[in-house]
Amino acid sequence: MKRLFALTVLLLSAVATAQEVRLPDYERVVLDNGVVLLLAEKHEVPLVGLQAVVRGGTAADPTERAGMASLLAALLEKGAGDRDAASFAEAAAAVGGHISTDAETESIMVIADFLSRDAELMIELVADMLLRPTLSEDEFLKEQQRAIALLQAAKGSNPRALIGSYGRAFLFGDHPYGNPPYGSEASLAQITHEELVQHYANHFGGDRLIVSVVGDFDIAAMRTRLTDAFGKWGPAGSPLTPVETIGPLSGRRVLLVDKPGSAQSYFLIGNISVAIDYPQRAELQLANTLFGGRFTSTLMTALRTEGGLTYHASSSVSRHSAAGSMFIHSYTQTATTVEALDLAIEKLGELHRRGVDEDMLASARNYIMGQFPPTLEPASSLANLFAFLEANGLDRSYIDAYGAALDAATPVTVHNAVSEVYPLVDDLVIILIGDAAAIRESMTKYGPVTEVSITEPRFRVYQ
Repeated sequence: MKRLFALTVLLLSAVATAQEVRLPDYERVVLDNGVVLLLAEKHEVPLVGLQAVVRGGTAADPTERAGMASLLAALLEKGAGDRDAASFAEAAAAVGGHISTDAETESIMVIADFLSRDAELMIELVADMLLRPTLSEDEFLKEQQRAIALLQAAKGSNPRALIGSYGRAFLFGDHPYGNPPYGSEASLAQITHEELVQHYANHFGGDRLIVSVVGDFDIAAMRTRLTDAFGKWGPAGSPLTPVETIGPLSGRRVLLVDKPGSAQSYFLIGNISVAIDYPQRAELQLANTLFGGRFTSTLMTALRTEGGLTYHASSSVSRHSAAGSMFIHSYTQTATTVEALDLAIEKLGELHRRGVDEDMLASARNYIMGQFPPTLEPASSLANLFAFLEANGLDRSYIDAYGAALDAATPVTVHNAVSEVYPLVDDLVIILIGDAAAIRESMTKYGPVTEVSITEPRFRVYQ
């Protein structure tokens, strides 16, 4: 949700303390069929932002059918109600509106931004997408071939875009979080139109739906419109299966994806982390900002500024309803693969041993609070945030208490979070895409190596 609000950031950072950043009030309504409405008026500009969330997402893809959710999300845009693909796109474009879909780990989303005068059209289009999608077989075949072609193109020219799919598949194995979000060449090719239509019937329904709307409207009138649009939608055909948490892996293991002749090695280093309800979220965000979450982070300083080994190095912690992943991300020239890996692992070890000090924490707090307030400004960002909280069972204290939690963090509490979330250097999963002939032998120092060709049409490699 990053936005270019540089002036706003400067003003808010200058006059507001962390504790003053609070979530605006909003109305929560649960309809008889289970649909949750989240509504907030915001009249500064004549815009309305909407986010509809259907619980499920890529984690609900059937075994051997990874990519089903992403295909379905794409197909929702290709005609709905009485409109075919072209006329549906034109309906939004004709009034300057925007409507799109996305498949995430635990949800399929519809995102819309319209002028307030066109809110009725926006609701009509979103309702058609969710309740009355065309799901044309012709459009399905086009999207299926396009998705496969994009994966094949990435293997040839942009392997960095695939490292996450290899990483999650190797780390989580058969677990739902191991599903590659956009599928694989093999899994996509196996999906039939009939299966996709059935997946829609199984996973779309009023009991799965959250609709969050923020902007220039009358809240009572908007409530009535949304109730009329979604209030009679029946339940999904199948119950939503909770995702189970699995613990971090012990020891080291390496996945080497061979791309012959590659001039660079792309790599991830990490392990399973924590879930969305992790209580020391503020400490975790502070730690990650310092370690790999900004340009002046430890990883960037070591690998790029001082080491000259890469243009980019970062770390991320993905948290979902169950424990997600923690990864270091970077790439380097083939000849410096070992040097870059060793340095990244060394810095991870130092994070555990040395922790952070008060000056470092102050810097990280200022950075986070400079980035955070602007996400509460645009109607579309607020709609996204309300939906996020609802989908994850979180209340407004997740936002309202965040600034105070940042201020209360100490070097000791941050170190505790590091110990709980960041893997020890002896317990690492390492994933590389590179020229195996050049780096195969040197990779054995990091642990048992599983090797697969980049031409293999699957991401999952079972240990």
